[in-house]
Amino acid sequence: MSRLLPLFPAFFVLLWSTGFVGARYAMPHAEPFTFLSLRYALALAILLPVALWAARTHRAGLPALAHAAFAGSLIHAAYLGGVFFAVRHGLPAGIAALVAGLQPLITAVIAHGLLSERLERRHWIGLAVGLGGVALVVAPKLGTGAAFGPATLVPAVVAVIAISLGTVWQKRFVGTVDLRIGTAAQYAGALLPTLMAAFFFETRAIDWTPQFVLALVWLTLALSIGAVFLLLVLIRRGAVSRVASLMYLVPGVTAVMGFVLFGETLQPVQILGMALAAGGVAVATGALGRRAPRGT
Repeated sequence: MSRLLPLFPAFFVLLWSTGFVGARYAMPHAEPFTFLSLRYALALAILLPVALWAARTHRAGLPALAHAAFAGSLIHAAYLGGVFFAVRHGLPAGIAALVAGLQPLITAVIAHGLLSERLERRHWIGLAVGLGGVALVVAPKLGTGAAFGPATLVPAVVAVIAISLGTVWQKRFVGTVDLRIGTAAQYAGALLPTLMAAFFFETRAIDWTPQFVLALVWLTLALSIGAVFLLLVLIRRGAVSRVASLMYLVPGVTAVMGFVLFGETLQPVQILGMALAAGGVAVATGALGRRAPRGT
């Protein structure tokens, strides 16, 4: 696996970006928390036998499993649940993308406070440039869609804070747990709150079309297992703020996918934004690449 490690960031960004495409296919056929509950239950069903097999040789104490479950509730349940809820109830996609674009900056601040990660001026510049690039990528979508207010904006802000805290929590408290066991515990922690939200706030009606089933399978295997596994490996091997900066590349890659798959327009300002985001990530990751935290 060590030979493939340099390719993990590219694989992660590519897979994570397909999540927005898959959500576009799935959302017309199920409510957000209902869909997420199905996705997490399926992921847990796949991972649980693997985790039990790994537990034969890799022990994980109850406190470590509880930390993994809490991190999962933040990274998966609170983040995706908050974003899906906000968009479904009227928050324009462009605004949601801009709010999500704050994650690397928020993660850097939290990591600095909880993990004592050293942040150089060059790193802050890279994060700022990357955020500017994200703003340009989503600029054509700003001002479109329904009106928004605290009822939709607050869940989106809570979501981005949750995934930022969740990634730092994962690094701080779950770093020594076997990835197979820790990932299963994450989805156990994510399934409970999403299932409760589905029962309390949704009808749980599902339109079992081939399109929905394919989207569910893809998002479970490629995102919930593949991309999340890559994310956890990257968090374990490097600085959390460095890993989070990769999120700046996601809107640009998603825009390209939308252009190819759905015929969406790709404007010059978006291409410029992609270049800025890539440059910001290069600066941010380069600044920390020379000084990775000990114990990773």
